[in-house]
Amino acid sequence: MPTSRRTFAAFVTPMVIFLGLLALGSALESSGAASFWLRSTKYWIFPTQTIVCGLAVLWFWREYQMRRPERLGFGLAIGLLVFVLWIAPQAFFGAAARTDGFDPNVFAAQPVAYWATVILRFIRLVVVVPLVEEIFWRGFLLRFLIREDFTDVPFGTFSWLSFVVVTLAFGFSHLRADWAAALLTGALYNLVAYRTKSLSTCVITHALTNLLLGLWIMKTGEWGFW
Repeated sequence: MPTSRRTFAAFVTPMVIFLGLLALGSALESSGAASFWLRSTKYWIFPTQTIVCGLAVLWFWREYQMRRPERLGFGLAIGLLVFVLWIAPQAFFGAAARTDGFDPNVFAAQPVAYWATVILRFIRLVVVVPLVEEIFWRGFLLRFLIREDFTDVPFGTFSWLSFVVVTLAFGFSHLRADWAAALLTGALYNLVAYRTKSLSTCVITHALTNLLLGLWIMKTGEWGFW
């Protein structure tokens, strides 16, 4: 049956909001403004993404039909592998540390602001980003490229076109420094979708990767991985 407008919006809108806010932040930072909040928009854009995109996902929640996870052990193993791939250059091969990025220590003298910043950053990293990205990349685009009425395509259906396009689009949507890891990640997360046939397992896999990465960032100060 044809995909309803609401269902289409449910899978696409959170990602559109997410990317729109990133674009707004980039535009403000490139304006050359003297204000800290305009030069460093990530310190308020990221919390805004957390709240607005989180509310959008909640608003459309019933449309996602999040069933119980399947083959969770496989998904968790992939999540751990992806984490290792992301940190490997710095952790094992002596690549230059990536210390330029979202550093919560700018609020070190203000404990309330510091912990609010860290907590919201982890909610974004571990909850909002996995939901928004997996709903869009695996839940929507991986199926939409097979058939326009994507809800008629069983989750985890394989086609070479959708596999290649989603892998490339997912990979190149990240920072240039992360392209190699992100391309491998896109392929591996697609594999989770194919193997488990479960959107919720894809979300949990992505969440585990991000949780481990966030903890590693806080320990090492490699803020460029945020």
